[in-house]
Amino acid sequence: MNILLDTCAFLWIVRDSPQLSATARILFSDPTNMIFLSAVSAWEITVKHGLGRLPLAEPPHRYIPTERDKHDILSLDLSEAAVLELRRLPNHHQDPFDRMLICQAIAHGLTLLTPDSHIQAYPVRTVW
Repeated sequence: MNILLDTCAFLWIVRDSPQLSATARILFSDPTNMIFLSAVSAWEITVKHGLGRLPLAEPPHRYIPTERDKHDILSLDLSEAAVLELRRLPNHHQDPFDRMLICQAIAHGLTLLTPDSHIQAYPVRTVW
């Protein structure tokens, strides 16, 4: 399975948080799954850190690639094709980061690993 991490899922994985579901832990640990972190999540983490709402052990420009590499998570750039999927999304909520992750999952045929019930209302494969 090819899995795109929601931003919170990435943070919970790298911090070994108890908020991570048992299913998420199993999927993340399965070496046959390819796990991706979007550039959109890097953007979200950087913005929230800059606003003082997300403490990190290091600045985001070091923290994100270090943790991604340590956990064998692949980087996923934001493509024009993914952005153009926005036209297909209903307006369930206005979080631009979530909407871009949904578009990337759709455009690249990925399953989104997320606990967010708002995301689960969109036409995208999710698992938690």
